[in-house]
Amino acid sequence: MVYRSDMMKAVVITAPGVPEVLKLVERPKPEPGTGQVLIRVRAAGVNRPDVYQRKGNYPPPAWAPQDIPGLEVSGIIEICGDTVTQWKKGDSVCALVVGGGYADYVIAEAGHCLPVPAGLNFAEAASLPETVFTVWHNVFQRGKLAAGENLLVHGGTSGIGITAIQLGAAMGAKVYATAGTQEKCKACEELGAVKCINYKTEDFAQQLAPVGMDVILDMVGGDYISKNLHLLRPEGRLVFVNTMQGNNAEIDFGMVMRKRLTITGSTLRNRDNDFKSNLAGEILNQVWPLITNGRFRPVIYREFPLEQAAGAHRFIEEGSHIGKIILVNVS
Repeated sequence: MVYRSDMMKAVVITAPGVPEVLKLVERPKPEPGTGQVLIRVRAAGVNRPDVYQRKGNYPPPAWAPQDIPGLEVSGIIEICGDTVTQWKKGDSVCALVVGGGYADYVIAEAGHCLPVPAGLNFAEAASLPETVFTVWHNVFQRGKLAAGENLLVHGGTSGIGITAIQLGAAMGAKVYATAGTQEKCKACEELGAVKCINYKTEDFAQQLAPVGMDVILDMVGGDYISKNLHLLRPEGRLVFVNTMQGNNAEIDFGMVMRKRLTITGSTLRNRDNDFKSNLAGEILNQVWPLITNGRFRPVIYREFPLEQAAGAHRFIEEGSHIGKIILVNVS
């Protein structure tokens, strides 16, 4: 396929469905508006929301690319829009985007970009924005995790999980996790978890009851909800970033009141630009130094060429990975 200079290649969702609905096509190269930058994409993270969007279960906001998935990228700034002063053409950045990352070029808000940390390659940098933004907001801003507290991370080897474990440990918390194999549990403990429970062979609620938790980061929902609430200490915080096993549960609100528990959670994609820009600034100050000094590191499990996005989606749905799946674009 030969592309004109005003065109690019992009992976699009041709219809809701299986991974094979992802097709490589030619699209017009986007143009940045006021406060935006155009990034030549070198790598893009593959995340569960991309899979949900492909299946038709996670519609993008009206202002986002409607059929090109991809919520995090790294690359080189090609064009700066009006009023952009913090970046210039040629800067290497990673960015949180509202969609469009599976492409040669993507538009990002200038305030949602961060410099590629020293020592990281583009694939590693692309693995950071979606998970770091999500974890920092939910565990530390909403969950108010403090040094010395106990944090339980469900899905410990997911992108969210490996980030939460490392950042929790780096900030002085005692981190516990759940995962579905002994290999995954070992990986969680190597990343900084005090203990990881294999939820397929053990009841995490029974195993951790003598310990108690101050903050629980949950992406499972369903029957985990009641177990989580029982595990929380007085003043504990249960924070949701997904409910893969269901949104509904029977809750003992008497216990919630007696223990003064907080139940909260958030989604990131629809938050306004100012919120995300402020979050990026806090991450730059609080998290980027942890990467520089080696206390937090990206974990890449496998890289796929951009044109093999369908294979990357099949792989992430299969669920055997430990860490992030990345699409690399070498064109």
